[in-house]
Amino acid sequence: MKSAVVIFPGINREHDMMMALEAVTGTKPVAVWHTQASLPNVDLVVVPGGFSYGDYLRCGAIAARSPIMRDIVAKAQKGLKVLGVCNGFQIITEAGLLPGALVRNAGLRFVCKQVKLTVENNQTFFTNKLAKGSILRCPVAHGEGNYICDAETLKRLEGENRVVFRYSQGTNPNGALNDIAGVMNETGSVIGMMPHPENMIEPLHGATDCRPLFESLLAA
Repeated sequence: MKSAVVIFPGINREHDMMMALEAVTGTKPVAVWHTQASLPNVDLVVVPGGFSYGDYLRCGAIAARSPIMRDIVAKAQKGLKVLGVCNGFQIITEAGLLPGALVRNAGLRFVCKQVKLTVENNQTFFTNKLAKGSILRCPVAHGEGNYICDAETLKRLEGENRVVFRYSQGTNPNGALNDIAGVMNETGSVIGMMPHPENMIEPLHGATDCRPLFESLLAA
């Protein structure tokens, strides 16, 4: 499996993501700088977490207008698999690849803790190795992870089974609507999530709950 990880100024989780992808898939991802005009030939592109451009203006708003994002959007519309994690979720949402928006946490504080996620849809390229309803421990670290959208969009997301992950067992850290932790686009080629699965795949992380997510990439 060929993958690429996009790097923006201020991103700080690219190495974590690249290590996770290589550890599970056996293939080292390609690092792609944000000013590049096009992606290499890959099966998956990941937009990782961090604080692109210092989170100025709105989280992800500046990065979403980088040259590489134009190519990512064009190729995602043709079926390229795209995964956005934390700031990456914010970036791809700002770029129009996913509906809704990520706003300030309900408590107006940065949160860094472990949460529990329920796998709501196990028929995606990132969840197919897990049973529907599986509960995963996963860390979060964000100040603007509160997912919101209008009533019609929410109805479509829920009705079309496009909520991929949901905070469970009272662990919603940010006030996200309907406890939404991750969603996908209409075709299932783009997934965005706030928690950091790359930081819970090996024993040194304290648990391996999220390793099957990366194994799902290979299966897909």
